[in-house]
Amino acid sequence: MNGSLAEHLEGFLVHLSARRSAATVRSYGSDLRQYLAFVADDSVFDTSSLRLFLRKHGGQPVSRARKLSTLRAFARYLRTVGALDADPTEPLEAPYKRKKLPKSLNQPQAGELLDQTTVGRTPERDRALLELLYSAGLRAAEVVSVKLADVSFGERSLRVIGKGNKERVVFYGSTAAAALDDYVRGPRVAGSALFTNDKGLALTTRTVQNIVKRWAIAAGLPPETSPHTLRHSFATHLLDGGADLKTVQQLLGHESLATTQIYTHVSIERLKETVAKAHPKSG
Repeated sequence: MNGSLAEHLEGFLVHLSARRSAATVRSYGSDLRQYLAFVADDSVFDTSSLRLFLRKHGGQPVSRARKLSTLRAFARYLRTVGALDADPTEPLEAPYKRKKLPKSLNQPQAGELLDQTTVGRTPERDRALLELLYSAGLRAAEVVSVKLADVSFGERSLRVIGKGNKERVVFYGSTAAAALDDYVRGPRVAGSALFTNDKGLALTTRTVQNIVKRWAIAAGLPPETSPHTLRHSFATHLLDGGADLKTVQQLLGHESLATTQIYTHVSIERLKETVAKAHPKSG
């Protein structure tokens, strides 16, 4: 280590302030000053000392991950200015971060949400919207971009432009088809978009989010229920029903199969819950 850590710290924070927010600079400064107080020698910045520091001050995974990120950024800076020849943070491992399972409705909850008929001022449109979100697993941004011309009512399919401007064809069931027919043949405000507002313009994603929330509250479901909740429910219920992972991947428009695999864990958790509730020896 060449030079004093305290001097390099001040230079690092000046360097950081041109690229990061004031809050980030304060957070990094706090972590590094804590490290300086921990080590007795102001020139020590090695793997052993860093590991001991994280063991003492990074007890929680979130705290350890943040402090390790700070130390790695500081190590890169020290190498840039020639104070270090090698990065002592390389052998240090970040804490395992458990991947958060997506929230989804169970099948009875989905039924409670969609079986309503009189929510809001435009129940036919909104019910068709929700049925399509759940039946085809669409993102909010995808459903608002669907044009009437993209829908094949006879085949119960529609063309969707997903992430990365990639096109895919999705399918919807008979219940969604009936709701769409009621909506399209009813007093719908004309417009090129499938789902329009009272001016004939395409709905915004925010409007779609609000519609889902309003219907969820009316059904007694969590108010944080969102369009993505319905998309997660679509994937989970397909897997619960025996659909293969590759098919679900294609229907969701996922680039990687690994992205879709998280839903297998959701289905397994559902199976565990069923056994725990229903089996007489579940305990």
